[in-house]
Amino acid sequence: MKKIINDPAAVVAEALRGMAAAHQDLLTVRTDPALVTRADAPVAGRVALVSGGGSGHEPLHGGFVGPGMLHAACPGPVFTSPTPDQVQAAIEAVHGGAGVLLVVKNYTGDVLNFETAAELAAAEGIEVRTVLVDDDVAVKDSLYTAGRRGVGGTLLVEKIAGAAAERGADLDTCEELARRVVANTRSLGMALTACTVPHVGEPSFTLAEDEMEIGIGIHGEPGRQRLPLEPADGIVRRLVDAVTEDLPFAEGDRVLLLTNSMGGTPLLELYLAHGVAEGLLAERGVTVERRLVGPYVTSLEMQGMSLTLLRLDDELIDLWDAPVRTAALRWGC
Repeated sequence: MKKIINDPAAVVAEALRGMAAAHQDLLTVRTDPALVTRADAPVAGRVALVSGGGSGHEPLHGGFVGPGMLHAACPGPVFTSPTPDQVQAAIEAVHGGAGVLLVVKNYTGDVLNFETAAELAAAEGIEVRTVLVDDDVAVKDSLYTAGRRGVGGTLLVEKIAGAAAERGADLDTCEELARRVVANTRSLGMALTACTVPHVGEPSFTLAEDEMEIGIGIHGEPGRQRLPLEPADGIVRRLVDAVTEDLPFAEGDRVLLLTNSMGGTPLLELYLAHGVAEGLLAERGVTVERRLVGPYVTSLEMQGMSLTLLRLDDELIDLWDAPVRTAALRWGC
Protein backbone atom coordinates (compact mmCIF):
# COMPACT_ATOMS: atom_id res chain seq x y z
CA MET A 1 0.00 0.00 0.00
CA LYS A 2 1.41 3.37 -1.07
CA LYS A 3 -0.41 6.38 0.34
CA ILE A 4 0.55 9.86 1.50
CA ILE A 5 -0.40 9.26 5.12
CA ASN A 6 1.11 8.91 8.57
CA ASP A 7 -0.83 6.69 10.95
CA PRO A 8 -3.77 4.98 9.14
CA ALA A 9 -5.88 5.48 12.26
CA ALA A 10 -5.33 9.25 12.14
CA VAL A 11 -6.04 9.88 8.46
CA VAL A 12 -9.42 11.56 8.90
CA ALA A 13 -8.36 13.77 11.81
CA GLU A 14 -5.22 14.94 10.01
CA ALA A 15 -7.13 15.55 6.78
CA LEU A 16 -9.66 17.67 8.67
CA ARG A 17 -6.85 19.77 10.13
CA GLY A 18 -5.52 20.33 6.63
CA MET A 19 -8.99 21.22 5.37
CA ALA A 20 -9.35 23.77 8.17
CA ALA A 21 -6.02 25.35 7.24
CA ALA A 22 -6.88 25.48 3.54
CA HIS A 23 -10.34 27.04 3.94
CA GLN A 24 -10.15 29.23 7.03
CA ASP A 25 -12.43 31.88 5.50
CA LEU A 26 -15.12 29.38 4.57
CA LEU A 27 -15.25 26.60 7.15
CA THR A 28 -15.09 25.85 10.84
CA VAL A 29 -13.75 22.37 11.56
CA ARG A 30 -14.22 20.58 14.88
CA THR A 31 -12.52 17.34 15.86
CA ASP A 32 -14.45 16.20 18.96
CA PRO A 33 -16.83 15.17 17.61
CA ALA A 34 -15.66 15.60 14.03
CA LEU A 35 -17.76 17.97 11.96
CA VAL A 36 -17.41 20.68 9.34
CA THR A 37 -19.67 23.74 9.44
CA ARG A 38 -20.06 26.98 7.54
CA ALA A 39 -17.91 29.68 9.09
CA ASP A 40 -21.01 31.88 9.46
CA ALA A 41 -23.21 29.17 11.03
CA PRO A 42 -25.81 29.30 12.37
CA VAL A 43 -27.59 31.45 9.79
CA ALA A 44 -30.56 32.98 11.56
CA GLY A 45 -33.97 32.40 9.98
CA ARG A 46 -32.73 29.96 7.37
CA VAL A 47 -33.30 26.22 7.01
CA ALA A 48 -30.02 24.41 7.70
CA LEU A 49 -28.87 21.46 5.56
CA VAL A 50 -26.79 18.74 7.21
CA SER A 51 -25.31 15.67 5.57
CA GLY A 52 -22.41 13.33 6.09
CA GLY A 53 -21.13 9.79 5.83
CA GLY A 54 -17.94 7.83 5.86
CA SER A 55 -14.77 9.58 4.74
CA GLY A 56 -13.04 8.48 1.55
CA HIS A 57 -15.60 9.99 -0.83
CA GLU A 58 -14.13 13.49 -0.90
CA PRO A 59 -15.08 16.14 -1.77
CA LEU A 60 -18.42 14.68 -0.59
CA HIS A 61 -19.55 15.90 1.97
CA GLY A 62 -17.25 18.42 3.63
CA GLY A 63 -16.23 19.92 0.32
CA PHE A 64 -19.84 20.96 -0.25
CA VAL A 65 -20.22 22.98 2.96
CA GLY A 66 -20.69 26.68 2.35
CA PRO A 67 -23.13 29.34 1.14
CA GLY A 68 -25.64 27.90 -1.30
CA MET A 69 -25.16 24.29 -0.25
CA LEU A 70 -24.62 22.48 3.08
CA HIS A 71 -24.46 24.13 6.47
CA ALA A 72 -22.67 21.16 8.06
CA ALA A 73 -21.15 17.79 7.23
CA CYS A 74 -20.33 14.91 9.56
CA PRO A 75 -17.26 12.89 8.44
CA GLY A 76 -17.10 9.38 9.81
CA PRO A 77 -14.02 7.15 9.65
CA VAL A 78 -13.15 5.87 6.17
CA PHE A 79 -16.22 4.10 4.72
CA THR A 80 -17.87 4.13 8.18
CA SER A 81 -20.96 6.05 9.21
CA PRO A 82 -20.72 9.07 11.49
CA THR A 83 -22.08 8.53 14.98
CA PRO A 84 -25.37 9.95 16.29
CA ASP A 85 -23.51 12.35 18.59
CA GLN A 86 -21.68 13.82 15.59
CA VAL A 87 -24.91 14.37 13.71
CA GLN A 88 -26.64 15.79 16.78
CA ALA A 89 -23.74 18.20 17.35
CA ALA A 90 -23.94 19.32 13.73
CA ILE A 91 -27.68 19.91 13.96
CA GLU A 92 -27.23 22.00 17.11
CA ALA A 93 -24.31 23.95 15.64
CA VAL A 94 -26.16 25.11 12.52
CA HIS A 95 -29.81 25.30 13.57
CA GLY A 96 -30.90 28.86 12.81
CA GLY A 97 -34.48 28.62 14.00
CA ALA A 98 -36.14 27.50 10.75
CA GLY A 99 -35.55 23.77 11.04
CA VAL A 100 -32.95 21.34 9.76
CA LEU A 101 -33.02 19.10 6.68
CA LEU A 102 -30.88 15.96 6.83
CA VAL A 103 -29.66 14.61 3.47
CA VAL A 104 -28.80 10.94 4.04
CA LYS A 105 -27.37 8.40 1.60
CA ASN A 106 -29.26 5.11 1.83
CA TYR A 107 -26.75 2.99 3.75
CA THR A 108 -27.93 1.14 6.82
CA GLY A 109 -25.49 2.72 9.28
CA ASP A 110 -26.09 6.24 7.98
CA VAL A 111 -29.86 5.82 8.11
CA LEU A 112 -29.89 4.50 11.68
CA ASN A 113 -27.43 7.04 13.08
CA PHE A 114 -29.01 10.06 11.41
CA GLU A 115 -32.44 8.83 12.56
CA THR A 116 -31.23 8.60 16.15
CA ALA A 117 -29.73 12.08 15.98
CA ALA A 118 -32.95 13.48 14.52
CA GLU A 119 -34.91 12.03 17.42
CA LEU A 120 -32.49 13.53 19.95
CA ALA A 121 -32.68 16.93 18.26
CA ALA A 122 -36.49 16.77 18.13
CA ALA A 123 -36.53 16.12 21.88
CA GLU A 124 -34.73 19.46 22.24
CA GLY A 125 -37.39 21.24 20.21
CA ILE A 126 -35.57 21.38 16.87
CA GLU A 127 -37.71 20.50 13.85
CA VAL A 128 -35.82 17.99 11.71
CA ARG A 129 -36.75 16.37 8.40
CA THR A 130 -34.87 13.60 6.61
CA VAL A 131 -34.52 12.86 2.90
CA LEU A 132 -32.95 9.56 1.80
CA VAL A 133 -30.97 9.51 -1.44
CA ASP A 134 -31.22 6.18 -3.32
CA ASP A 135 -30.28 6.91 -6.92
CA ASP A 136 -28.06 3.90 -7.72
CA VAL A 137 -29.76 1.62 -10.27
CA ALA A 138 -27.15 -1.15 -9.91
CA VAL A 139 -28.85 -3.26 -7.26
CA LYS A 140 -31.99 -3.28 -5.17
CA ASP A 141 -30.23 -4.38 -1.98
CA SER A 142 -26.61 -4.84 -0.90
CA LEU A 143 -24.56 -5.67 2.15
CA TYR A 144 -24.80 -2.00 3.14
CA THR A 145 -28.40 -1.13 2.27
CA ALA A 146 -32.03 -2.08 2.30
CA GLY A 147 -33.00 -0.77 -1.10
CA ARG A 148 -30.93 1.22 -3.53
CA ARG A 149 -27.70 2.94 -2.56
CA GLY A 150 -27.17 6.69 -2.46
CA VAL A 151 -24.36 7.82 -4.75
CA GLY A 152 -23.78 10.71 -7.18
CA GLY A 153 -27.29 12.07 -6.86
CA THR A 154 -26.45 13.18 -3.31
CA LEU A 155 -24.48 16.11 -4.70
CA LEU A 156 -27.45 17.26 -6.77
CA VAL A 157 -29.82 17.09 -3.78
CA GLU A 158 -27.42 19.09 -1.63
CA LYS A 159 -26.92 21.78 -4.28
CA ILE A 160 -30.57 22.31 -5.20
CA ALA A 161 -32.04 22.12 -1.69
CA GLY A 162 -29.13 24.21 -0.43
CA ALA A 163 -29.85 26.93 -2.98
CA ALA A 164 -33.49 27.02 -1.89
CA ALA A 165 -32.49 27.31 1.78
CA GLU A 166 -30.06 30.11 0.94
CA ARG A 167 -32.94 32.03 -0.66
CA GLY A 168 -35.04 31.66 2.46
CA ALA A 169 -37.36 28.80 1.46
CA ASP A 170 -39.12 27.13 4.39
CA LEU A 171 -38.51 23.59 5.58
CA ASP A 172 -41.50 22.15 3.70
CA THR A 173 -40.25 23.64 0.42
CA CYS A 174 -36.65 22.48 0.91
CA GLU A 175 -37.84 18.97 1.72
CA GLU A 176 -40.14 18.85 -1.31
CA LEU A 177 -37.37 20.00 -3.63
CA ALA A 178 -34.94 17.43 -2.21
CA ARG A 179 -37.50 14.65 -2.69
CA ARG A 180 -38.20 15.82 -6.24
CA VAL A 181 -34.51 15.63 -7.08
CA VAL A 182 -34.26 12.13 -5.60
CA ALA A 183 -37.32 10.97 -7.56
CA ASN A 184 -35.88 12.24 -10.84
CA THR A 185 -32.25 11.15 -10.44
CA ARG A 186 -30.59 7.89 -11.48
CA SER A 187 -26.93 6.83 -11.33
CA LEU A 188 -24.69 3.91 -12.23
CA GLY A 189 -20.97 3.39 -11.70
CA MET A 190 -18.21 1.08 -12.89
CA ALA A 191 -14.72 0.15 -11.75
CA LEU A 192 -11.45 -0.81 -13.40
CA THR A 193 -9.58 -1.28 -10.11
CA ALA A 194 -10.34 -1.55 -6.41
CA CYS A 195 -9.45 0.98 -3.74
CA THR A 196 -7.44 0.36 -0.58
CA VAL A 197 -8.83 1.48 2.78
CA PRO A 198 -5.87 2.82 4.82
CA HIS A 199 -6.49 0.79 7.99
CA VAL A 200 -7.04 -2.39 5.94
CA GLY A 201 -3.91 -2.05 3.84
CA GLU A 202 -4.97 -4.16 0.87
CA PRO A 203 -7.40 -3.77 -2.06
CA SER A 204 -11.04 -4.32 -1.18
CA PHE A 205 -11.58 -6.68 -4.12
CA THR A 206 -9.68 -8.02 -7.11
CA LEU A 207 -10.20 -7.38 -10.80
CA ALA A 208 -8.01 -8.96 -13.46
CA GLU A 209 -6.19 -6.68 -15.89
CA ASP A 210 -8.75 -7.51 -18.59
CA GLU A 211 -11.84 -7.15 -16.37
CA MET A 212 -14.23 -4.39 -15.32
CA GLU A 213 -17.20 -4.34 -12.96
CA ILE A 214 -20.45 -2.58 -13.84
CA GLY A 215 -22.55 -1.27 -10.96
CA ILE A 216 -19.81 -1.14 -8.34
CA GLY A 217 -20.67 0.66 -5.10
CA ILE A 218 -18.73 3.58 -3.68
CA HIS A 219 -17.44 1.36 -0.85
CA GLY A 220 -16.41 -1.43 -3.21
CA GLU A 221 -19.72 -3.30 -2.95
CA PRO A 222 -20.32 -5.77 -5.79
CA GLY A 223 -22.20 -4.56 -8.84
CA ARG A 224 -24.42 -5.98 -11.54
CA GLN A 225 -21.83 -7.94 -13.46
CA ARG A 226 -18.13 -8.49 -14.02
CA LEU A 227 -17.22 -8.36 -17.71
CA PRO A 228 -14.26 -8.31 -20.07
CA LEU A 229 -12.83 -4.80 -20.37
CA GLU A 230 -14.31 -2.78 -23.26
CA PRO A 231 -13.33 0.46 -25.00
CA ALA A 232 -14.85 3.67 -23.66
CA ASP A 233 -17.73 3.63 -26.16
CA GLY A 234 -18.94 0.27 -24.88
CA ILE A 235 -18.51 1.16 -21.20
CA VAL A 236 -20.40 4.44 -21.48
CA ARG A 237 -23.18 2.87 -23.54
CA ARG A 238 -23.75 0.28 -20.80
CA LEU A 239 -24.05 3.03 -18.19
CA VAL A 240 -26.28 5.27 -20.31
CA ASP A 241 -28.57 2.39 -21.30
CA ALA A 242 -29.08 1.29 -17.69
CA VAL A 243 -29.65 4.79 -16.32
CA THR A 244 -32.01 6.00 -19.05
CA GLU A 245 -34.11 2.82 -18.99
CA ASP A 246 -34.64 2.89 -15.23
CA LEU A 247 -36.64 6.12 -14.72
CA PRO A 248 -37.16 6.00 -17.71
CA PHE A 249 -35.77 9.09 -19.41
CA ALA A 250 -37.62 9.87 -22.64
CA GLU A 251 -37.29 11.88 -25.82
CA GLY A 252 -37.80 15.54 -25.03
CA ASP A 253 -36.46 15.33 -21.47
CA ARG A 254 -34.03 18.00 -20.29
CA VAL A 255 -31.33 16.66 -17.99
CA LEU A 256 -28.30 17.45 -15.91
CA LEU A 257 -25.46 15.01 -16.61
CA LEU A 258 -22.84 14.39 -13.92
CA THR A 259 -19.82 12.46 -15.20
CA ASN A 260 -18.00 11.55 -12.01
CA SER A 261 -14.56 10.07 -11.35
CA MET A 262 -14.37 7.40 -8.67
CA GLY A 263 -11.10 9.00 -7.57
CA GLY A 264 -8.38 7.50 -9.76
CA THR A 265 -9.66 8.31 -13.25
CA PRO A 266 -7.88 11.23 -14.95
CA LEU A 267 -9.84 14.06 -16.52
CA LEU A 268 -8.49 13.08 -19.96
CA GLU A 269 -10.49 9.84 -19.76
CA LEU A 270 -13.42 11.43 -17.96
CA TYR A 271 -13.95 14.12 -20.60
CA LEU A 272 -13.72 11.45 -23.30
CA ALA A 273 -16.44 9.47 -21.55
CA HIS A 274 -18.57 12.57 -21.03
CA GLY A 275 -18.46 13.34 -24.75
CA VAL A 276 -19.60 9.81 -25.56
CA ALA A 277 -22.44 10.09 -23.04
CA GLU A 278 -23.68 13.39 -24.46
CA GLY A 279 -23.72 11.85 -27.94
CA LEU A 280 -25.70 8.82 -26.80
CA LEU A 281 -28.24 10.99 -25.00
CA ALA A 282 -28.64 13.16 -28.10
CA GLU A 283 -29.42 10.02 -30.10
CA ARG A 284 -32.28 9.36 -27.66
CA GLY A 285 -33.62 12.89 -27.97
CA VAL A 286 -32.57 13.75 -24.40
CA THR A 287 -31.18 17.28 -24.10
CA VAL A 288 -28.26 17.87 -21.73
CA GLU A 289 -28.92 21.38 -20.41
CA ARG A 290 -26.50 21.31 -17.49
CA ARG A 291 -23.40 19.22 -16.89
CA LEU A 292 -20.66 18.65 -14.34
CA VAL A 293 -17.46 16.66 -14.92
CA GLY A 294 -14.89 15.71 -12.30
CA PRO A 295 -14.15 13.82 -9.07
CA TYR A 296 -17.10 14.75 -6.83
CA VAL A 297 -18.32 11.50 -5.21
CA THR A 298 -15.27 9.29 -5.05
CA SER A 299 -14.10 5.99 -3.61
CA LEU A 300 -10.55 6.79 -2.49
CA GLU A 301 -8.25 5.98 -5.44
CA MET A 302 -10.57 3.62 -7.33
CA GLN A 303 -10.19 3.82 -11.09
CA GLY A 304 -13.64 4.05 -12.59
CA MET A 305 -16.50 6.43 -13.19
CA SER A 306 -20.20 6.94 -12.67
CA LEU A 307 -22.92 8.69 -14.64
CA THR A 308 -25.80 10.52 -12.96
CA LEU A 309 -28.83 11.95 -14.76
CA LEU A 310 -31.33 14.35 -13.24
CA ARG A 311 -34.52 15.16 -15.15
CA LEU A 312 -34.82 18.93 -15.00
CA ASP A 313 -37.59 21.50 -14.95
CA ASP A 314 -37.28 25.30 -14.96
CA GLU A 315 -37.24 25.56 -11.16
CA LEU A 316 -34.53 22.94 -10.74
CA ILE A 317 -32.40 24.62 -13.41
CA ASP A 318 -32.75 27.98 -11.66
CA LEU A 319 -31.70 26.50 -8.32
CA TRP A 320 -28.79 24.60 -9.87
CA ASP A 321 -27.54 27.85 -11.43
CA ALA A 322 -27.87 29.78 -8.15
CA PRO A 323 -24.61 31.01 -6.56
CA VAL A 324 -22.62 28.52 -4.50
CA ARG A 325 -19.35 28.95 -2.61
CA THR A 326 -17.82 25.78 -1.19
CA ALA A 327 -14.37 24.25 -1.23
CA ALA A 328 -15.23 21.97 -4.16
CA LEU A 329 -18.08 23.70 -5.98
CA ARG A 330 -18.42 27.40 -6.63
CA TRP A 331 -19.94 29.69 -9.19
CA GLY A 332 -21.91 32.93 -9.33
CA CYS A 333 -20.24 34.38 -6.22
